[in-house]
Amino acid sequence: MNVVSPDLLRRFDVSGPRYTSYPTADRFVEAYTEADYRQALEQRRSGGAAGIALPLSLYVHIPFCESLCYYCACNKIITKHPERAEEYLRYLSREVDLHVQALGPGQAVSQLHLGGGSPTFLSDAGLAELMAMLRRSFSLAPGGEYSIEVDPRTVTAARLEFLAGLGFNRLSFGVQDFDPAVQKAVHRVQPAQQVFELMAHARRIGFESINVDLIYGLPRQTPESFDRTLAQVSELRPDRIALYAYAHLPERFKPQRRIVSAELPGAGAKVSMLARSLSTFQDAGYVYVGMDHFALPTDTLAVAKRQGRLHRNFQGYSTQPDCDLIGLGVSAIGRVGVTYSQNAKTLDDYYDFLNQGRLPVVRGLALSRDDLVRRAVIMALMCQGRVLYESIDLAWLIDFRRYFAPELELLDGLAQQGLVQVDEAGIEVTPTGWYFVRAVAMVFDRYLQADRNRARFSRII
Repeated sequence: MNVVSPDLLRRFDVSGPRYTSYPTADRFVEAYTEADYRQALEQRRSGGAAGIALPLSLYVHIPFCESLCYYCACNKIITKHPERAEEYLRYLSREVDLHVQALGPGQAVSQLHLGGGSPTFLSDAGLAELMAMLRRSFSLAPGGEYSIEVDPRTVTAARLEFLAGLGFNRLSFGVQDFDPAVQKAVHRVQPAQQVFELMAHARRIGFESINVDLIYGLPRQTPESFDRTLAQVSELRPDRIALYAYAHLPERFKPQRRIVSAELPGAGAKVSMLARSLSTFQDAGYVYVGMDHFALPTDTLAVAKRQGRLHRNFQGYSTQPDCDLIGLGVSAIGRVGVTYSQNAKTLDDYYDFLNQGRLPVVRGLALSRDDLVRRAVIMALMCQGRVLYESIDLAWLIDFRRYFAPELELLDGLAQQGLVQVDEAGIEVTPTGWYFVRAVAMVFDRYLQADRNRARFSRII
């Protein structure tokens, strides 16, 4: 792993998409309706042009949390009333049934992710009901990846055993920072010892991969205080680490208005935290997978990167082949065929659709041929770090160098800074450039280049 200079990190401290999809979700339109989504499901059921359908990926959004984390930009509902989750599960069951009617029963699923909110807000009975519902409706393949996001404050060793018994084999712990002052400033107090004990127990009972989420740029963080968190995480030694930059957008996310802006670290301190993180995790033996993600060399994500099998979907990097993703629950995003879709963002609207017997899709996008070509290029850059002109030419019947002539000119600047190498065969992201792969991908984003409106996105470092 290259040591990245703070000067280079500072130079690329700009806003940009995370490219969990292309086009990005901010480009979805309300002109895409439930009827369009049903058509995409029907095309999948009939097998499309290929006559075959790969296994599905499922994402289930559980929006509830018991308490508010001030930094959070997720779609969530703060409540102390567990009965709200019971009602939600009844509506989720209706949405699942509508998908089964459209797709047919027993569709194979190789990947399941429960996100939120806090999925562990659900009681044991609620989680059991949800998993039984999914198993009745779909065929969960042996050896698949079945993951759940866990709030360490809402689980015990016994609950981890219960999750394993339900079939979950992967966990993601929301840690963010171990420093007590930072935890207090963001209203998420959880002792480090609690996380260490849960992690040790999860390993003992056989979870295949455990991820820890961290955030730098939070209030009261300093490079020195974050060093202590980095040391603790290195000792914890999760299989994967997701390291995100905090994006302070109080005008868009109401909870962030409770954060004292004067307590936020400056740009220089954030760059220092990132540089120290890269160095610390390198020294601890982690592989930089890309886009804020690190993994131990033995983890399937690091193996997939080495073997050129890395993929990317709305949950981030994945080892699963490019497959259709069904998003279930309020605000959930899915992808079927050459379309993206998103469910209603409020419970009232979500319930209203389902009360009418309708799938709760309120916006989305049918990709154009240009979108598909650019998606292929951007995902190749984000996942493999290289694009061969000939492979794109043959797959899409274009002349890459002519089609992307303006983009290749823009790449000259990145090449001069050592982020990419461009030759007659294609584009290769350098080891240093891998840390700024979003900036490389942004060159090929037609929408972004057209309006240059970066304010809507988080900063790329």
